[in-house]
Amino acid sequence: MSKFILAIDQGTTSSRAILFNHDGQIHGVAQQEYPQIYPEPGWIEHDANAIWNTQLTVAQQVLKEQQVNASDVAAIGITNQRETTVIWDRKTGVPIANAIVWQDRRTAAFCDQLRAEGKTELFQQKTGLLLDSYFSGTKVKWLLDHTPGARTKAERGELAFGTIDSWLIFKLSGEHMTDSSNASRTLLFNIHTKQWDDELLAILDIPRALLPTVVASSGVTSHTHAELFGSPIPIAGIAGDQQAATFGQACHKPGMAKNTYGTGCFMLLNTGEQAITSHNNLLTTIGWTLGAGAAARTDYMLEGGVFMGGAIVQWLRDGLGIIQKSSDVEALARSVPDNGGVVFVPAFSGLGAPYWDSYARGTIIGMTRGSNKAHIARAALESIAYQSVDLLDAMKKDAQLTLQELRVDGGAAGNDLLMQFQADILDVPVIRPVITETTALGAAYLAGLGVSFWESKEEIAAQWKMEKRFDPNMTADERAQRLHTWHRAVERSQAWEN
Repeated sequence: MSKFILAIDQGTTSSRAILFNHDGQIHGVAQQEYPQIYPEPGWIEHDANAIWNTQLTVAQQVLKEQQVNASDVAAIGITNQRETTVIWDRKTGVPIANAIVWQDRRTAAFCDQLRAEGKTELFQQKTGLLLDSYFSGTKVKWLLDHTPGARTKAERGELAFGTIDSWLIFKLSGEHMTDSSNASRTLLFNIHTKQWDDELLAILDIPRALLPTVVASSGVTSHTHAELFGSPIPIAGIAGDQQAATFGQACHKPGMAKNTYGTGCFMLLNTGEQAITSHNNLLTTIGWTLGAGAAARTDYMLEGGVFMGGAIVQWLRDGLGIIQKSSDVEALARSVPDNGGVVFVPAFSGLGAPYWDSYARGTIIGMTRGSNKAHIARAALESIAYQSVDLLDAMKKDAQLTLQELRVDGGAAGNDLLMQFQADILDVPVIRPVITETTALGAAYLAGLGVSFWESKEEIAAQWKMEKRFDPNMTADERAQRLHTWHRAVERSQAWEN
């Protein structure tokens, strides 16, 4: 019997591969960063081949280091940075251009044009999304419009579009597919009919021949080429990173929520089989689809996304040089008793939910001659928590619920100072699990369910264990004053770019 599930976790700044055993414990990890490309202000690109090469390298590396053969791996689960857009030649497998990353803002003006034409309600009704350059659809149009010969080739069926999951599956197996969770992030997919939508494709001028087949999030969909790992391995789990993290956090029931502190911050609330339309600038998205045919069940989510989460710490390291490594930020922030009046709004690529302001820009305000790098570090960490409060407030209004706890994961969830401040400013207990690599774990669980490595969601939920609980410890008056100051700072960052 196979002993492991291999999770492929393709993130915004690095590619990782993690082996999980039947107890949901990590058996081995390999990780490799790859370059970020900034051609113009507000533009962010990736070399799709660099993504593939690093992802294949770490997948092969973790198997070799742990002396695990392909026959020991029951299945592969894939999770990925969402919305990042790749178009490649079906015959040669060569991308027609660099991938446009989810954070990229180059199509903001086109989104403004669509809103001015009154298309907002149509897109939200069908896709659950807002018209924003964050999503894949306008990126696809931009690539077709700005790459010589691309539109003609696309119309002839010679090109393939995919989010990163599709790109990796194509390179691993030769198949062109995506799952419902990733499809729901494109502005092209009707989340109610669960089909690509011809009316939206026409508005964005995107040929249907470009699109991948949509499959369930769990179940065998293809097999890897034999030469990659020595023998074929089933690919049996696919989900966008935030949906995978929600599944890995065992938020399987309506009313359960998690927040992931990765490059960005993403809070998802499970609303079950009901797709709740947001009236507070959140997204309605597909969490996952389990089963096939008449037995298929789709769970929906309300989601709020923050563009700059843990990436703020990277900027303190690489942009300002005030820390040598990311883990240094907590000690620096703790070296002062408070932020000294400094407020940091990290709108480096605009503001996400609930503001959706593509033209906001990063702001550090409230500095005096007494301000120093420690105050900036503390304000940076606090900004991550403040942005998450704005998301939860919007969720409460949309879903009419009182959250009992918030489950957290991602790299910055290991920062105790941030997690305690998050609990304080939310006034909700924050729960950190033993396994914080829940994005990869969720992909593994979906793949394992697809090959009966695990038999049920209940078996999976029983494996979730708490590592630490952070209870609120802030007065209501202090919380209200801090949030008032934060919102004043947000106002000053908005609509800065013309």
